Amino acid sequence: MIEFKGLTKTYQSGDQPVRALDGIDLEINEGEIFGVIGFSGAGKSSLIRCVNWLEKPTSGSVVVDGKDLTQLTPKEIREVKRNIGMIFQHFNLLNSKTVFANVAMPLKLAKLPKSEIKERVTELLEFVGLDDKADYFPDQLSGGQKQRVGIARALATQPSILLCDEATSALDPQTTNSILQLLKRVNKEYNITILIITHEMAVIREICDRVAVIEAGKIIEEGTVFNVFSAPQTTTAKNFVGTVMNDSLPDSIREIVRYNAGLQKIFRINFVGESAGQPLLSKIAKKFDIDTNVLFGNITELQGIPFGNLIVEFIGSDSEIKRALMYINQEKVRIKEVEANAS
Repeated sequence: MIEFKGLTKTYQSGDQPVRALDGIDLEINEGEIFGVIGFSGAGKSSLIRCVNWLEKPTSGSVVVDGKDLTQLTPKEIREVKRNIGMIFQHFNLLNSKTVFANVAMPLKLAKLPKSEIKERVTELLEFVGLDDKADYFPDQLSGGQKQRVGIARALATQPSILLCDEATSALDPQTTNSILQLLKRVNKEYNITILIITHEMAVIREICDRVAVIEAGKIIEEGTVFNVFSAPQTTTAKNFVGTVMNDSLPDSIREIVRYNAGLQKIFRINFVGESAGQPLLSKIAKKFDIDTNVLFGNITELQGIPFGNLIVEFIGSDSEIKRALMYINQEKVRIKEVEANAS
C-alpha cells in the first residue's frame, strides 16, 4: 500500500517559492492499478517521484508498505526502493548496452550470481515478448519495444510496486494499447500495485481501478473509474472525461437548444448496466402521450459495465412529460433537463 498524508513539496524558482504539492491525502491499495491524472504543472510528477524518493517532501509523509519514508535512514530508504520499479516516458535505456544488458543492470547492481541473472532476464524478456531481441541494441527497436524493455528492467528485482511516469505518452495509440495490456498482465500475474500518472484519460479508462484528479498540487476528485467517468464532479474532471466519452453536445444540437429555449423539453439520460439494453424510450412512447426524438447519443463500457448517454427531445403536454419523468426515475435511470447554455 502507498499512503500520502498531508504531503507538500515546495520548489524555489529564483526568489519565489512554488508549491507543487499542497496537502495531498491519498491511499493506494495493495494490488490495484491507480491512476493520477492532471494537466502539465499540476504536480503529478512530483507526487510519483516522492514515492521512490527521487524527490523529498517539504512536509507530510509518504508511507510505503507500512514504512514512513520520512522517518527512515538512507540505508532503510535504499531497502524500500529495491521493492519499487519505475518505467519512464522516454524509456531511459542505455544505448550502448544490449537489451539483455539493460534488463540485467539492476540485478548486477544487486550482485546476483550470473546464472541467476541469466535465468531472470531470459524469463522477463519472454514475458514481455522480446526473447528474440536479447542481443539487439535500443536503437534497433521501436518505441513500443523500448518500453517493453523498460518494463522488463523495472520488474527485474521482483518489486511489489510499479510506478509509471507518463509511460505511454511517447507512443502511438495502437502501441499504447499493447503496453497497457502488458501492464494489466503484470498487475494480474505478479500481483504488483501499479501507480500511473498521465494526462491521457484514455489510459485511465483502459487500465485503472481508481483515479484521482490533481490540480494546482491538490487532489480535487477521487473515486472508482466508473464513478468519475459516469458522473464527474469537478470542471477539470468533466473536461478530461469529455476527451474520451464523447458526451458533449454537438454544436448543431446546442444551437437547437439555445434557439428553442423554453419551447422544447430536451433531456440528458444516462443508462447504467442492464438499463443500457432496455427499450426505455419505446416504453415511454407507449405508456404516455408523448413523442420521443433522439438528438444525440452513444453507449460505451466502463470497467465492464455498459454506460449509455442520450440527448432526447420529449414532445407532448407538460403533464404527460412530468409523468414520463416520474416513470424514468422509478426505473433508476439518471435524467436531467438540458439547459440552453449546456455543453
